[in-house]
Amino acid sequence: MTQQVVAVLGTGTMGAGMVGSLRRAGFPVRMWNRDGAKAQALAGTGAEAFDSPDEAVRGADVVLTMLLDADAVADVIRRAAPGAGTVWLQTATVGLEGSDRLVELARELDLVLVDCPVLGTKKPAEQGKLVMLASGPDDVRERITPLLDALGGRTLWLGAAGAGSRLKMAANAWLFMVTAGVAQSIALARGLGLDPEQFLAAIEGGPLDTPYAHLKGGMMIAGDFPVSFGLTGAAKDARLIREALRSAGLSDRLDAAVLATMDAAAVALPDPAAADLSAIVLGLADEPG
Repeated sequence: MTQQVVAVLGTGTMGAGMVGSLRRAGFPVRMWNRDGAKAQALAGTGAEAFDSPDEAVRGADVVLTMLLDADAVADVIRRAAPGAGTVWLQTATVGLEGSDRLVELARELDLVLVDCPVLGTKKPAEQGKLVMLASGPDDVRERITPLLDALGGRTLWLGAAGAGSRLKMAANAWLFMVTAGVAQSIALARGLGLDPEQFLAAIEGGPLDTPYAHLKGGMMIAGDFPVSFGLTGAAKDARLIREALRSAGLSDRLDAAVLATMDAAAVALPDPAAADLSAIVLGLADEPG
C-alpha cells in the first residue's frame, strides 16, 4: 500500500526527531522550518525541504505541525493553506484556549483536525517512542494509525479534538512537579554538605524512583544542560498550565512556584533558550537579602 505523504511544518528539536521516525517507517516527508537550515540538515534522511509552508504541503495527505505555540501554529497553517479535507495532525503544546482556537481554524479551513500533543522529549522523538495524546474524529483513526505508530510507542485516543491538549496540561503539570522536586532535593543535599549523588542513590529502586529523576538529576549535578526539553518552552507550558488551572477553578500556587523558579533560572543563564529544563536547579540559589 502506498504510504501517505506527510508534510512536517516545524523541524526543531522535536520535529527533527519526528521526521527521522517517519522516514524510518517509509513515509514520504516534505518539510519546512522558519530557519531553513534546520530543514535542510535533515535532507540526508530522504525528506524534502521546501522554502515555504505552502510548497511543503502540496500533495500531502497529512500535515503535521510542531511549532512553538498556538499563534505560530495558526500563522503557519494559514500560510500553508492545505487543501480541503486534508488531515491536520497538530502536535504542539498550545493549551486550552489555543486548542479551542485551532479547532475553529480547522473548521474555517475545512481540515480534519487531530489534536495530538505528545509526551516525550528529544530522544523519544528520535526513537519513535513518544506517547501520542490523540483526539479527533472517529472516522480518521484507522487512516492515521500507521503514522501515529511510527511516531510513538503508544497512542491514547481521548475523544473529540481538544481533549488531547487538555490531558497534556495535566501531564506536564506532573512532569514539572517531578523536575522541580528533584532539583530541590539535589540543591538541598548539596547545601547541607552532602554529595547530591547520594540522594539519587537513596531513591534508587524504591517506590518513588523514576529514570527521569536520574536523567535530569545527573544533568543538574554536572551543571550541564543540553536541550532535550528547553527551559523557555517549559516556562511557556507552565503559563498554559496556570491558565488551565484557573479555568478549572483550581489554585495555581504550585505551578506558580515552579514557574517562578524557571524564571529565576532563566535570569541566571547567559542564553536560557539554549538550556534544558534541568537548569531549573539554578533558580534555587539563595537570593541576596
